[in-house]
Amino acid sequence: MKLIVQIPAYNEEKTIAQTLRDVPKKIDGLAQVETLVIDDGSTDATAEAARKAGANHILQLKTHRGLSAAFIAGIDTALRLGADIIVNTDADNQYAGSDIPRLVSPIVRGTAEVVIGDREVSKSPHMSPLKRTLQRFGSWTVGLASGVRVGDATSGFRAFSREAATQINVFNPFTYTLETIIQSGNRNLGVQSVPVRTNPPSRPSRLYGGVGTYLRKSIATIFRVYTLYKPLKTFFTLGLLLMLFGIAIGGRFLFFFAEGEGNGHVQSLILASIFVIIGFQTVLIGLVADLISVNRRLSEEVLIRMKKGQQPERRIQRERQPRPERRPAAAPHAETQWVWLLDEDKLSDRGIEPAAPEAQQEPAEPQPEAIEPARRRRRRRGGMRPHSDLPGNRGKHLNE
Repeated sequence: MKLIVQIPAYNEEKTIAQTLRDVPKKIDGLAQVETLVIDDGSTDATAEAARKAGANHILQLKTHRGLSAAFIAGIDTALRLGADIIVNTDADNQYAGSDIPRLVSPIVRGTAEVVIGDREVSKSPHMSPLKRTLQRFGSWTVGLASGVRVGDATSGFRAFSREAATQINVFNPFTYTLETIIQSGNRNLGVQSVPVRTNPPSRPSRLYGGVGTYLRKSIATIFRVYTLYKPLKTFFTLGLLLMLFGIAIGGRFLFFFAEGEGNGHVQSLILASIFVIIGFQTVLIGLVADLISVNRRLSEEVLIRMKKGQQPERRIQRERQPRPERRPAAAPHAETQWVWLLDEDKLSDRGIEPAAPEAQQEPAEPQPEAIEPARRRRRRRGGMRPHSDLPGNRGKHLNE
């Protein structure tokens, strides 16, 4: 099995060398361990530093596209390079490279397809109490949306099998961490968490400017991805809540109307009508979104098949298989062959001599007793018929 450790990097000239040095060169159960650095349009000498540090592969993006785009570019490149397992880690050396064997162990054993490194946020000395609380709440929320229990949902230290990496499609430009977990849960991929160690932070995070920005973007990401995979459930729930609220307000109006005080509560009737109409429209939107999601799933299946076809490792395996011996050509009369009546080239390709034109054929000497008046021959029912599948000319059976 071949392992590729991908490292998205943006202006990491000072830390990329240490991150590469911490990657183990040999791991039990794996035949090859290679490194892939994705230079996300860095303005410094990140690519040159990675080359000097011994990176096996370097992918340079012309412009800075963001963490999600660099992550997806690395996944696609690793698959094209024939990786059986892909490990993603940060270029700032936040995660201990010596824990990579522990991270890939469940995939090597065949007990998981996606493994997420758990930094054990509750015990981490490198996080403030507020960040610990937010991390635990975020992991709980992602667990509800994905249906899998994850200890550290925002951890970028994770491993994917070839099959899991092929099915990953990230749409969010902000980050890939939350979306990949929700996708894995909805695709019924085996997800596990293993405890990993972290190094002291070398610089502040560049992903978000503050806690408020991070919370806003994370909530929007979770809602968007959950709606993408379960649109009917999402919109039906929202629509039902709006309709129930409108019915409750309408019930209040009916109560006062029965008491003879309906004239002073017409506003409640209008508000109830608005909520019921909006709720009903939201339910209809959910039905339409569910129909659209069917086409999206079909498109994803086509994309997955295309990715599998682009993996060079499988093509190499097919080429290494011994070619079957060619069987001798069967006799022309072994099967019915459909050809073009006037296409003499196709006849010659099949080893059949085309009939000579009537003008070139030597006329046979007529026998006196065989001369009869020409009669129009009728085609008998059940005889040979032209093949309807051939366009243009008619086809016929050739037994020789």
